[in-house]
Amino acid sequence: MNRIALTVGPVLYYWPRRTLLDFYAEVAESPADTVVLGEVVCSRRHEMKADDWLSLARELAACGKEVVLASQALLESVADLRAMHRWADQHEFLVEAGDASALRALAGRPFVLGPHINVYSEPALREHAALGAIRWVAPVELGLDALALINPPAAPVAGGPGADTPIATEVFAFGRLPLAFSARCFTARHFHLNKDDCGFRCIEHPDGLLLDTTEGQPFLALNGIQTQSAAQHCLIADAPALRAAGVRRARLSPTAQHFGTVTALFDSVCNSGADALAAAAELDALSLPGGLVNGYAHRRPGLERMPA
Repeated sequence: MNRIALTVGPVLYYWPRRTLLDFYAEVAESPADTVVLGEVVCSRRHEMKADDWLSLARELAACGKEVVLASQALLESVADLRAMHRWADQHEFLVEAGDASALRALAGRPFVLGPHINVYSEPALREHAALGAIRWVAPVELGLDALALINPPAAPVAGGPGADTPIATEVFAFGRLPLAFSARCFTARHFHLNKDDCGFRCIEHPDGLLLDTTEGQPFLALNGIQTQSAAQHCLIADAPALRAAGVRRARLSPTAQHFGTVTALFDSVCNSGADALAAAAELDALSLPGGLVNGYAHRRPGLERMPA
C-alpha cells in the first residue's frame, strides 16, 4: 500500500504567538510529513514576522519535517508583494504559490501550486508544470474523479525545472473549506469596524466566526477577508477513492482543538489500514465545529455528507 503523505496546511486563523508555537511543537511530534507555514489570509496579522516563520521552519526541518512556505492568496498592496518576494527570493525551503502573482517570481525553480490557483484541466496543469511546479494542491471544489482526469495516475504530468518530475496531487482532506477571499474584511464588518481599524477581532475566534442561515442552520464561517464552510470537509472514509484518483498527499487544515487526534486518525486509516468508519465515528465524537461533510469530493453540494 503506497503511503499517502500527510500535509499540515497553513493555520488560516489569527492565533496568538504562544498558541502557534505550542501548536507546531505538537506537530513536530506528529506523523505529519509536511508542514506549510506562513500567513496566507491577512497581512495585517502580526503575531509572527517573516523571520519568526523562518526560524520555526528550521526547527521543524530539524525534526524531520518537510517545510513549505506559503504566500498570501490575495495581495492588496506593495507591502504584500514584498512579503511574497521574500519567500520567492529565499532558496532554503520550497514555496507554495498562493495566487498567480507568485508564479512569475517562482518560475524556473521547483514550487507548489496552492489550492487557489485555477487549475481545472490537464493542459492547465501542464502549463504550470512548465514553470516548475512539482506539486499541485487541487482546488477544494473538485470531485475526486476529476483529479484523475487532470493529473492521470498512470501517466502524471511531469514538472520541475527539467520537466522530469511527476507532479504529486495533494487534496484538501480535512478542515473548514477556504471558499473565497474579498478585499473587504467581513469579521471587522460584523463588529461595525473599518478594515484598517479592525482591532484584530478575528483573534477572538480561533476557528472563525460562524454564520447561520435565517433558519438558524450553520452555513459559512467568517475568517477576516476569507469565507469558509461552516462544516469540516473530511475525507477520512475516502482513502481508497483518493488512491484511485492518484492522490499522493492529504492536506489537513489546522483546528484550534483536537488536531493531534485528527492527524493520528488520518495516518492510521490512510497508512496503517485502520477501520475508516470507526475513525470517522471518533471524529464525530469530538464535536468539531460544524460537523463533517465531504460532498464536493463526490460531485455533490459541499455541505452534504456522502457515504464512503
